[in-house]
Formats: sequence, structure tokens, C-alpha cells
Amino acid sequence: MPNTARVSTIKRCAVIGGGIIGVAVARELMSRLDGVQVTIYEKEDRLAAHQTGHNSGVVHAGLYYQPGGLKATLCRRGVELLQEFVGERDLPYEACGKLVIAQTPEESKRLDNIFARSKVNGVPGVRMLGASQIREVEPNAVGLSALHSPETAIVDYAAITNALADDVRRAGGRIRLGQEATSLEQRTRGAVVRTKDDAENYDLVVACAGLQSDRLAKATGEPATPRIVPFFGQYFLLGREARDQVKGLIYPVPDPKHPFLGVHLTKRIDGEMMLGPNAFISFGRESYSWRNVNVRDVLNYTLFPGFWNFARQNVPSAVREFQTVVSRKKFIKEAMRFVPSLEGAKVLPGTRGVRAQAMNGDGSLVDDFVIARRRDVVLVRNAPSPGATSSLAIAEYIVQEALRS
Repeated sequence: MPNTARVSTIKRCAVIGGGIIGVAVARELMSRLDGVQVTIYEKEDRLAAHQTGHNSGVVHAGLYYQPGGLKATLCRRGVELLQEFVGERDLPYEACGKLVIAQTPEESKRLDNIFARSKVNGVPGVRMLGASQIREVEPNAVGLSALHSPETAIVDYAAITNALADDVRRAGGRIRLGQEATSLEQRTRGAVVRTKDDAENYDLVVACAGLQSDRLAKATGEPATPRIVPFFGQYFLLGREARDQVKGLIYPVPDPKHPFLGVHLTKRIDGEMMLGPNAFISFGRESYSWRNVNVRDVLNYTLFPGFWNFARQNVPSAVREFQTVVSRKKFIKEAMRFVPSLEGAKVLPGTRGVRAQAMNGDGSLVDDFVIARRRDVVLVRNAPSPGATSSLAIAEYIVQEALRS
């Protein structure tokens, strides 16, 4: 329960980061606190400029996540809140469904475990399919067995972010675009947010800085790790003539030997069909092309022992992913394992995203959401997929924690 005395002292709040989680937090603060003044700091000239605007648009159902963890809990709650919000705002939402397809007996065993986990997590409508049943859902797909999640959906997260921002503005909140928070200083009471133009004191600050989250955390006195190590993901688009080869989403079974999922097929809310993404180390936290190299960011991970521990542990994965980076044919071949009829299809370059992946000093990837509180500052230190799906639930959780004594 919120601490009444603490609630009464919070009059001015700041949120650092204008992605979907940051804007959702600002909206939640304004709905929970009477008369509060909320300011969002976003360093770009628009909202949803980075991870929110470069992801696949999938509303994840909660299949994979450890039961009882934040991802599992907040994903399911997030789906409910997201459905309610897009319904109220008449925003596009399509429950196109998802198949996770096993191609080998070993993958089928892993898929059985995922199915059991999804049932514990309360994912609605999930069922296991045999080889012949796969074609009933996806006529062009092949596999040994599959898990079908009929309520996995697709949306436009940038549009949702802007709709949330409209709520913030209507309630009197400020959104400062083009204002980078250069430092965050914890005081005895409250915290100071500095930009290159000014500094303002707030009773509560929530940092949802995504790709820059570890740097802001370190500025408040939090440990330097987990460290953000950026991995880019390249998507391709199927040519118009091949779009109808796939009706919804087709994913591989996660392999515990590889840190990332691998190439899959994803329908987009605008009707495009995406292949990807792969995952390979990025030359910058916000580098969306090979030409954009950020020396500071590269040094940040190359001088981090955890990165080299990760690299040593994942040589086969690096080789696999690098092949899809340098060879479009190899990339497409990965997708054809599930939909052989894509052979010869026209493929066009699509978007590229950069994943803000938190990494421990031993090289292990942080699996669950990490949300830390330091007096009057709340720090979102790790919120990869299903972060966008869970955004409204993450906002609820953050504000509940911030209002405790």
C-alpha cells in the first residue's frame, strides 16, 4: 500500500526517457497523485525514437518467462492493460497468433517445457500441435511439432506511446523534447536532473533511459554493473507477392546454447511481413547503420571484462549470427526452415533495432526485468522484451514501489 505521508510530499516528478515505458510511467504518476507536476525529458526530437520505435510490434503472451518473475507477472498484466488502452483509443490491435515450431526431437522436448511454463503463467488458449496440425494454422509451415498461442498479437508501439503522451499533456504534464538528462544527482531529499541548459529539483525521479540506463544509474551511486551492451538486430521484409505465405508469427524453439532467439517471421500491423532479427554486437548504443560508429560506446564494452567473458562463452552463437549478417541468403535460409515455400521470394532491407541488453560482470545476460530504487530515484536497469508489452504494468509496479515508505 502507498505510504500516505510520502504521497503528500511528492509534488514534482521527472521521468527520464520518452520511450513507451517512460511515457507510461508519467501517465501513471499523474493518475495516482493529485495535483502532481510531471516532466518527461527526452533527448531526441520525438518520442519512441529508439527501442520503442524499432521493435517488431509483437504483444507477447508470456510463453517463455520464469513463473513468478517480473517478466511473467508483468507481461500478463501488461497485455490486459494494453488491450484495454488500445480499445479505448481505437488503435490497431491484431491477435494474429503465433507458432513456435520444433524441427527435431530435442527441440520438441524443449517445446514441451515451454508449454508447461506457459500454462503456469496463465497464457490463454495455448495448445500443442503435431506435424499435420501445423498446416491447419499456417498452411505453408512445416515442423515436427509446434506450440500455438492464438492470442499473441501485433500493434504499433510508437502510436501507443504518442497516445499515452496525449494523456500526459491533457493532464498538464510537460514533455521536453531535445533535452538530454546529462546527470542525475541524488540529494538528501529529492534529486536534481541536469541538462546542458538547466537543472531542476524534483521530489521523485524515474529513469527509463533504455540504452543509456546504466550510465544514469552509475551517476546516482548505483553499481556500474549490470552494464548495457548493445546488440543490433536486422530485419528484412518479404516482397509483396510473398506476404500471404505466412498468416501470423512463426518462431523457432529457443536454444539454451544461444543467447538470442534466431531468425523468425513476424507479421507487422501495417501488413508487412518481416524476417529476423539476427543479433550481433553493435558499434554504438544508438547506431542503426554500419556507418554510425560511436567510439565511446565501443570502448565501453570492449574495456568491460564481462563482455569478453560473454564472447568466450558464445563463440558458436557469434559465428551463427555473423553468417546472417554478411549473407542475405543465409538469413533467408534460416526462415525457410519453417516455410520452405519462401525459396526465391523477393526480400527487401527492413528496419534495424538495437537491444539494450544488461550484462553481468561474469558475462551472463540479465534475464529478468531489473528495477532498482535509491531513495527518491527509481531506475529501470533492464527492460528488454517483453518490455513494450509490459509497459503499462511496469508503470504500475514502479509507481507502487516509489510511493512506499
